[in-house]
Amino acid sequence: MPSNQTVRRQRALGGAIGVIVLGGALVYHFFPRVFHVEPGRMASRAVPAGTTLPYAPATSAPAVVDNELAAGPPLTLAPSEVIAKRMRQADQHLPEQRSEDTPEVRALVERAAKALQAGRLTGEDGAAALYAQAAKLKPDSRRAAAGLYEVRDRLAAQAGQDIALGDAETAQDLLETLRGLPDSAGAVRQLEASLRTLQQVRPILTRAAALLQQGKADQPAGESALDLYRQVQQLDPQNAVAEQGVFQVQRVVLDRALAAVAQNDFAAADRALQQAEAIQPGSQQLKDARARVDGIRQQRAGALMAQAHSALDAGNLALAAQLATQAKAIDPAQEGYAEFQERLTNARLYASYRPGQVFSDRFVDQPGQAPAMVVIPTGRFRMGAADDEDGHTDAELPAHEVVIAKGFAMARSAVTVGQFREFVRASGYQPDSDRLGGASVYDERTGALRDDSRADWQDDYAGHPAADNLPVVNVSWNDAQAYAAWLGQRTGKRYRLPSEAEFEYALRGGTTTRYWWGDGKPDKPVENLTGSGDRSARGRRWSNAFAGYRDGYWGPAPVLSFAPNPFGLYDINGNVSEWVADCWHDSYLRAPQDGGAWLNPGCSMHVVRGGSWGSSPDQVRSAFRQGTDGSLRSGRVGFRVVREL
Repeated sequence: MPSNQTVRRQRALGGAIGVIVLGGALVYHFFPRVFHVEPGRMASRAVPAGTTLPYAPATSAPAVVDNELAAGPPLTLAPSEVIAKRMRQADQHLPEQRSEDTPEVRALVERAAKALQAGRLTGEDGAAALYAQAAKLKPDSRRAAAGLYEVRDRLAAQAGQDIALGDAETAQDLLETLRGLPDSAGAVRQLEASLRTLQQVRPILTRAAALLQQGKADQPAGESALDLYRQVQQLDPQNAVAEQGVFQVQRVVLDRALAAVAQNDFAAADRALQQAEAIQPGSQQLKDARARVDGIRQQRAGALMAQAHSALDAGNLALAAQLATQAKAIDPAQEGYAEFQERLTNARLYASYRPGQVFSDRFVDQPGQAPAMVVIPTGRFRMGAADDEDGHTDAELPAHEVVIAKGFAMARSAVTVGQFREFVRASGYQPDSDRLGGASVYDERTGALRDDSRADWQDDYAGHPAADNLPVVNVSWNDAQAYAAWLGQRTGKRYRLPSEAEFEYALRGGTTTRYWWGDGKPDKPVENLTGSGDRSARGRRWSNAFAGYRDGYWGPAPVLSFAPNPFGLYDINGNVSEWVADCWHDSYLRAPQDGGAWLNPGCSMHVVRGGSWGSSPDQVRSAFRQGTDGSLRSGRVGFRVVREL
């Protein structure tokens, strides 16, 4: 039998922290009373240092403080005396001592106590043999009896430690001594059962460890270390070695996840994390690995998103989209991805503007800027009038769907006199009202339009000098085209007249009603319209007007005087009618459906859209259209421009 010193040396050599921790779990399984004790009872059993009562345990070892007694697992890290005190049973039957111990008995007890303190439990000079001699000489010696119980508990604790460490041989030797001690049958039965279980699972654990070293942690299925560890857990559900082996297998799988992350294969990393979750759900190492993967995921996805933003800022939309897609694949919950997609969409459709945004291009070669523009969103709408719409004409049929797939910006209001004057001065352009002479203006006396050879673009609807903030009228289709081309030269951007489809789409502002504000007369001023409450300077009234409506103007009002429509456009269906780019066609048969202008080479008739200050309610409908010669100069017709994005 090896000495206690040899046993301690073996434990020290095999005392790596990981193995000891595993042993603690085995002690927990085989000796549950080691952990499930009542602190109060343990405190009551602790013997203060220096106690010499005859019934006290025969040991002069320093008392173990309460917090050491209450220390939790792993118990195998504690001295055997601590384990023994935890294991101490309530079955100590100390004899009733009738007389004091004889000197010989006291000498044996003192020698036994020193042996116990030195850790010598077995052998001829061990504590067990010395206490037994004292008890044989004086059977009623309480110190001898208490010493034997102490030795019993110490031996049981040491045997349990040996089993926990897998040292079946040493544990078996200790059992031989333990069997000869009083009231040891229960401890012996427990230890023998533990030994049998150890002998049954130890070869399985050995094979599992070999498979783990061979890289067969969880594969192939049915022949892996994990399968063997699971087999051990079925035989011994609380086996700490098997439990630790399962954790080691999970560690291997988690290492695969981290290796996949190193290769930017986050899909494989996620699969490995799922496999690890199935092995040991909720383990701390799983949480740590997942947190690490998520951290790397967010870092790499964030870096890709930063590169995507840089590519977008540089105008490389294809690269920006590719980088953003990669970031999304790495981290589906990437913060800011939705906003980036909106930016990317806006860049594709709106040149990085956003729908509803108002902007104004500055001139690149001289002081000044273009009219304020508002970005019109993409979409689709039904162009034209419904067959049953009151007041419709054949020119508004057939109604057809038009798709506006590319965003554009439209001037918030009609071009003003001041803006057109800036164009004429800077370009030297001669408008048709000057070149061809005159325009058609309103005659207050007759209430109708008349030709006036002296009227030009600088006059208002009645032929009087116009304020700069009024919409320019008395301009031809060619004048409007020339102004748009000049803006393009000054800004370096593509300005033009809107197509008829773009105008109706923008006018409707996403509505399908008769007017953009609804199907009837407005309940508040929304446009400069013909209202029954309006009066001319001479007291004239409209013969066909919106009943009960009054906006306070007879003739055009300063731009931006009323409410915008849902797309942010002012005066789009009132104030003045406006030129668009299309040639005139009597119907929509074969009309384009992509929102482009319908042009014929050399056409002279062009389309005018939108109501004016003198239009009847039927002529203000969103579907209303009319055609006229492109040379027309009228006090009721102006224009606005579109800027391509």
